[in-house]
Parts: sequence; structure tokens; C-alpha cells
Amino acid sequence: MAAPNRESIRNHAAFIWSVADLLRGDYRQSEYGRVILPFTVLRRLDCVLEPTKDAVVQRAAALAGRVDNVDPLLRQVAGEQFYNTSPLTMRRVLDDPNNVADNLLAYTRAFSSGAADVLEKFDLPVQVERLRKADLLYLVTSKFCEIDLHPDAVSNLEMGYLYEELIRRFSELSNETAGEHFTPREVIRLMVNLLFIDDDSLLAKPGVVKTMLDPACGTGGMLSVAEDHLRLLNPQARLSVYGQELNAESYAVCRSDMMLKGQDATKIVLGNSFSEDAFGGQRFDYLLANPPFGVEWKKVERAIRDERSSTGYSGRFGAGLPRINDGSFLFLQHMIAKMKPLPEGGSRLAIVFNGSPLFTGAAGSGESEIRRWIIENDWLEAVVALPDQLFYNTGISTYFWIVTNRKTPERRGFVQLVDARELWQKMRKSLGEKRKELSSDHIAEITRLYGSFVEGERVEILPNEAFGFLRIAVERPLRLRWEITDETLAAVRAAKPLAKLHPELVDGLVESLCKHQGLSTADRAEFAAVVGPLVTGAGLSTPQQRAVWDALAVRDPEAPPILKRKGEYEVDPDLRDQENVPLPADRVSYEQDVTFRLRGVAYRAAVDEHVEREVHPYVPDAWVDHDKTKIGYEIPVTRHFYRYVPPRPLAEIDAEIKQLEQEIQELLREVTE
Repeated sequence: MAAPNRESIRNHAAFIWSVADLLRGDYRQSEYGRVILPFTVLRRLDCVLEPTKDAVVQRAAALAGRVDNVDPLLRQVAGEQFYNTSPLTMRRVLDDPNNVADNLLAYTRAFSSGAADVLEKFDLPVQVERLRKADLLYLVTSKFCEIDLHPDAVSNLEMGYLYEELIRRFSELSNETAGEHFTPREVIRLMVNLLFIDDDSLLAKPGVVKTMLDPACGTGGMLSVAEDHLRLLNPQARLSVYGQELNAESYAVCRSDMMLKGQDATKIVLGNSFSEDAFGGQRFDYLLANPPFGVEWKKVERAIRDERSSTGYSGRFGAGLPRINDGSFLFLQHMIAKMKPLPEGGSRLAIVFNGSPLFTGAAGSGESEIRRWIIENDWLEAVVALPDQLFYNTGISTYFWIVTNRKTPERRGFVQLVDARELWQKMRKSLGEKRKELSSDHIAEITRLYGSFVEGERVEILPNEAFGFLRIAVERPLRLRWEITDETLAAVRAAKPLAKLHPELVDGLVESLCKHQGLSTADRAEFAAVVGPLVTGAGLSTPQQRAVWDALAVRDPEAPPILKRKGEYEVDPDLRDQENVPLPADRVSYEQDVTFRLRGVAYRAAVDEHVEREVHPYVPDAWVDHDKTKIGYEIPVTRHFYRYVPPRPLAEIDAEIKQLEQEIQELLREVTE
């Protein structure tokens, strides 16, 4: 396979880009792509079909009304995945200057369904009408007719690079939306490096064919870079790429890119990956995605919950559901469901997350259960912390998660954390929120750190159980004394269950209690002997009597614990505390313990040891309610890479303040003079 002519690609891109000069004034910069991208696709299709154009038109006329499904027959005549049955071409459209808009639209409607769908999703009719009103349609169409995009002049590979260059330029111009549809190329290169890191020898085999899915493919940048990477490893290898995208315009860009490269564009599908899974039942060798951060999934909530309840772990969302305002973990579960089982070779996936999936959600929550499911199945291979300000529409910190069901032997039972937050260089010109970039050296260094699998300053290697913990409820006994004081009498008047009583009845009860003001005892029986007849004599219901007793009770740490009828301590909810206990290493597997009830002795032993060491020295009467214990998982990356920096000496700070004061005084003196 011949190498692409980079100089030719740049020249073609510059020529196509010059169309923007025609649009300036009538279109904003961020809108240029709405015209140039679909017209580039249209011109390429026009050039590709030119040799067989007349034959296709004649064949279509001969088959009209005789054959129901002409699509395969006309594709065969065209020799491509697409065809056009109109006698028009882009050049012939210009032959009638007064009807360019109508003829151009008639020409585009005559394409086969796949190509016509792409042009429709580009909203081409709207742009044609807008260009017509601006008196630009003839000029733009004729400008594109000047460029030679025939396959013998621009190969499929070169056309792919050319189109990606245009996508990149327009994405950078549209900073406000670039982050939704476009991932910086250097970030994708690093991601693909880590995805393929152990597979170079596998991918270099002659004639190898692998599959890859991006369920949030945007404009297809990740799939394109992955193809390039594999092509460098093995020009004879083939990566069959699949993608699904919710945004119609991004879908059109991605699908047209595949068409222009000669790939099977039918594998790029429009729709919501959660509610309209286009690849149900299919499995892939590799998966990667940069899903939108913090996007709620309320619109598809019913479909997702219905699937979970009906399919459980045999479906996509059995492990749990995240909070409604962040669907990141839904993408990861969707991708894991599409990994090949190990007997079929297994799979590897990479996904870009913000910090939220690392720790959001308490023990037992949907997020924690999803982390637990992934880690306890030994699928999480690594988390790579990236620099902030790396993406176009957000300056927050981001992370790669690498997940696989075919870890190498030395990685089994461990998770690797890589701190790449300081490996970046400043961009010469910011693009939206993107102010930092990864150089080739940075990509190489991060790849080396990841591949060496050796602990160091930027690498931590931890056993799976290091990320788990037992969330325990530490209880304390309720200790009360009963008093009749101004404060407790005021509490009686304010008790809600007494609000519906006649005020005179409440006043009478309070007056009766006032006669014993000053009474204070921790002996309930002693207090009941005095107050009991007053409360029952007032004709109160059971809930109302209980409210009076509660109002007259105050907490007293020196009082004896209150006992229930069975002799157990009454719990004081105000003193309840939650603590995390490290997860024991010798715990059972996820499959054995999916409905956690603290069956193992190791759990109780770990909890008891923690309470004896950390709790009882300070509160000897505390105990753990094991029925409330839950398993939790979190991945505190920043905590593992935290390095204590001692504060500067006070003398040094004081000297600096004095120096600044002198400088201020000198500046003020210059102003006053």
C-alpha cells in the first residue's frame, strides 16, 4: 500500500479551504463546515462515480418498474457501495445557471439511500437555499468543480486524511461545540497506544482482521486514528470499524469519512446507543469512546430500567445504574457487554472519563456497585490521570480507564495507576478551553510508563482489594434523663402531635407538670410514678403520650443506657457514625457474593479488629450493626499520588512580605513625586 502524499493532501485542503473566502460575511467562521464538508463529500462521490455514470443511468432506466430491489444491481454496475441515477453531475448542474438550486437538489436526491442519508443529515437542502439567497450557490459549486478528487488523483487513503484535516480545522473554529464531537488528535493517539500496547505482535500478523466499536463516535476521529495506528504496524492488516452517534451532523461527518475511505459506511449508525443499540448481540476485539461528560439520561430512563429489570446481568446494565445526571457509567457497561468472551480471544477497551466515576456514589450506590463489579471481575487494568485543559470545551481533569478481560499474567489481580498530570506543554494559541497539549515525547513517555508496569514516582500498582472498603455503622446506646424545666415544658407545647388538641387541654397538662418543676431523674420508673398519671389522665392518644415523654427527655452521657424489652440497647441515632474499613484480602469473588450479607468470617474479623483498635479506646460502649454494613469501591487517584510539601519557614515568608512592602512604598513614592 503506497504511502499517502502529504503535500498533495495539504494542497487539496488549502484549495478547498479557500472556499471559505466566498462564505465570509454571509457565514460565521464556525458555520463554514456546514457548507464545505457536504460539498467535499458531494464532489468526491461525483468523481468516483464518473466512469460508470452513464452505465448506471441506462441500467436504472431499463430496470424501472421491472425489479423491486434494484439496489444490489446498480451497486454492481457502479462498482461502489453507492450510486446515482440522475443524468446530472456537478458540472452539468452549472449548465443551467438559473436553476442551480433545483438541479443540485434533484441530483443529490438521486443518490442511493446510504449516500442520500448522509447528505440529508448534513442538512444540505437548507444550505443550498441559504447559498442561493446569498447569491453564492453558483460560485461555491463551480469552485468545487475545479478540484480533482478522482480516485486516480486522490486515493481513498489520501481522501480520508484530507477529509480529517478539514474536520479538524472546522472543529477548532467551532470551539463552543468541538468538545462534544471532536477529541484532540494527540489524546486519541495516546489512547490508541494504550489500547494496543500488548498487541503489536498480534496485529502484525499477515492478513489479520480485527473489529473496533466506538458507541459515541462523534466525527469518527478515534476510529480513524486507530486505523492509522494499525496500518503503521501492518499495512496488510484490516480494522473493521463500527460506530454509533446521536448527533445527526456528527454522524454524517463520520459516515461520509468512511465512505470516502472505501470503508463499509453501513457500520456507522445514527441513534442512541442506550435505547437503540445498533449492534445488539455483536462482540468486538477493541472498543473505545470519549462520551460526553455529565450528561443526564432521563430521556432514555424507562428503556434502560426496563432492560435492567428484564435481563439483569445477562443484559448491559445489571451491575447498577448511576445517578440520573451522569450517564458515563452507562457507556462503560454498554461497552463491557460487547467484549468478546475469553475463549474467543477477549477484548480491550479504553474510555475517557472526568473525575466523577472514580469516586462518586457511596457504598451500595449504583456507581459504587459498578466499580465493584468491574474491579472484582478483574477487568480494570489501569487508570491514567491526564493533564487538565486538554479538551476544547472543558478545562477539568480527565482520565483514561483501560478495561479488559484478557489481562497479561503479571497484571492479574492488580490495577495500575499512572500519573501523567504534569506531562504536557503549553499551546502557542489556546483553542477554547484547550491550553495544553501532549507532545510526541509525552505520548512516548506515558506509553513507556504504562507498558513497563513498574512502580515509580508516576506509577502505583495496587491489588484489586485496595480499592474496596466496608462501610460500617457504628452505634451508641441511647442515654436519657427526664426533667421538668422551662425548656422541656416549652418542648411539650411545641410537640406536633399535640397541635390538634384544644389549647386549654394542653395548658392544663403543662400546669399539672409545672407543679413538679425541678424533677430530674435517669430512672424512668421513678419519673413515670410522678408524671405517668398526669399524662394518661389528660386523655391523650398513644402517639401523643409518646410525644410528651420525648419532650421531657434530654440526653445525658452519664445516664445508664436505655434498654429495649429484650434487653438490647436502644440506639441513639444522633450518635451514629459511619466508618470505612479496608476490605480484607481473602474475600470471596464477585459471583459468589453478589448479594452481600457479611457471610464470610474475614469480614467480621476485619470489622471487629478495626473497632477494637480505632473505636473502643474512645467510646467503649460502641458496637457495629452488621446488617447495615455495605461494600464500597472507589479509585482515589489523587490520594495515591499526593506528596506532602512542607510549608515554607515563617522567617522566609516574613522576609518576603517585608520586601513586597518596600516595593509598594517605592512605587507610591514615585507616584506622589
